[in-house]
Amino acid sequence: MLALSQIPNGHPELRVAIVAVSVLPEALVSHRRIIEVVAAVIERDSEILVCRRRPEKAAGGKWEFPGGKLEPGETNSEALVREIQEELGVAIEVTGPLRTDDTTVGENVIRLICLCARLVGEAPTRSVDHDELRWVARAELPSLDWAAPDLPAVAQLAGVDIS
Repeated sequence: MLALSQIPNGHPELRVAIVAVSVLPEALVSHRRIIEVVAAVIERDSEILVCRRRPEKAAGGKWEFPGGKLEPGETNSEALVREIQEELGVAIEVTGPLRTDDTTVGENVIRLICLCARLVGEAPTRSVDHDELRWVARAELPSLDWAAPDLPAVAQLAGVDIS
């Protein structure tokens, strides 16, 4: 960035432009709220559990990995175990991280923390937030209409570029 003493006196528009450039990125970022969300990548018999959001929900009709928002004081794993129990009525064990990505959605940034998990017991047959549950092979993942925050994980799992 140029110091004000380096700006020629005959060019006030240059001073305004430089000040605007130095302030603009921070101003754009500062009004966005970061929402931390955990998602489970549950694999069984070479297929991954995916869920379609109910039409009345935000991003209705889009596919996603099941999960939800962190509550204060929870670890990512604790939040995911709780969310899957509440949402799908089943128990899981978190086996490790997959990836974390930030996606701008409207005025917010969704920080999606994808964790690998395995079922402990029976597979889910219903969801409070979704109208369809489906087990899908990795290669078929990109064929679904995904919610934007899930796309980087889908690409990684399917081994393709879907940007």
